[in-house]
Amino acid sequence: MADLKDLRDRWQLALLAVREEPLLSGAGSPDPLPYADNLLRRWSEPQRRYHTVDHLAAVLDHVDTLAEYAENPDLVRLAAWFHDAVYDPERSLNEERSARLAEKALPEAGLTRQGTDEVARLVRLTVGHAAQESDRNGMVLCDADLAILASAPEAYAAYAAAVREEYGFVPDDAFRVGRADVLRHLLALPRLFRTPYGEREWEAAARHNLSTELELLGAG
Repeated sequence: MADLKDLRDRWQLALLAVREEPLLSGAGSPDPLPYADNLLRRWSEPQRRYHTVDHLAAVLDHVDTLAEYAENPDLVRLAAWFHDAVYDPERSLNEERSARLAEKALPEAGLTRQGTDEVARLVRLTVGHAAQESDRNGMVLCDADLAILASAPEAYAAYAAAVREEYGFVPDDAFRVGRADVLRHLLALPRLFRTPYGEREWEAAARHNLSTELELLGAG
């Protein structure tokens, strides 16, 4: 289970690094911690099995690993906090709703409009993870979000099982068809990871895991 105090600290450091008012107290300087608490409650909702605080912590860890490639790693960290902040597997447009939440909350928390727009753009980018080569922030967030695909086999199996639990309302046959379509789409991409680190360290393992899951779905 992720360390919630550590996550609060990480939120505070990222926000204070980029917002207009870099102080914790004083007029015009809202306390960042209530925003972290609100987001952590969202990430702890009962319908989540994979998209939990553990996923949030993992994405933040991966952003740290890839930070050298980002134009502004702290804005990428804030986008990681919001990228699945709204998550209902029975509804579409979760990324759009998450981006709108960022657009509402971050100006209240003291972030500039320019910074807020960038965070919201990055959140929307996670719909298809199609970051352009020139989009350094986007490449880092997308690679960090997809890094689970390169996990060790046991961890990948746990991820796949958790995704199935989130879609427990979908019958087995329909889930297998839909999941297989997702896996084939990913495998057809020329590159899953856009950063040099991601391509070097994660690409081969991710493709192996995706191919294995696809084979297992066919067997099932």
